[in-house]
Amino acid sequence: MPYRVTFVCTGNICRSPMAEWILRHHVEEEGLDVEVDSSGTGGWHVGDGADPRTVEALRRAGYRSAHIARRFEEGWFAAYDLIVALDEGHARALRSLAPDAGARDRIRLLREFDPAAGDGDLDVPDPYYGDVADFDEVLGLVEAAIPGLVDEVRAALREA
Repeated sequence: MPYRVTFVCTGNICRSPMAEWILRHHVEEEGLDVEVDSSGTGGWHVGDGADPRTVEALRRAGYRSAHIARRFEEGWFAAYDLIVALDEGHARALRSLAPDAGARDRIRLLREFDPAAGDGDLDVPDPYYGDVADFDEVLGLVEAAIPGLVDEVRAALREA
């Protein structure tokens, strides 16, 4: 079975689809057996595509994108090896849904994988009410964390 990673943000139209497609790019380049997707803690945008500014930021950086927003469901915990929250609010919401300690242990913050982030604020800011520069900032924060996340995935695949 492939290793399964999901990213979770608020509405699943900005941060989590951006992280999804950046990680997909990297695991595909390396030929790793990994499935990647994303969802949101809220249902406001279910069925919508990614925010056009997300799609454009990804395109400018050389990534592809295709996305339909969905909401994270409590029953999904068992389907994932790693559940990556984009900020502490998302992590709290996920922990409150988690059926047990094992599920809670699979929840991590994306910026935990960025060695430059340190122990400070590990939130990826929500660019929704911002402009192009805000989306580019988020893209940079995601890209900075992806090498560490890929290392984590590689290690988990070796142990499997």
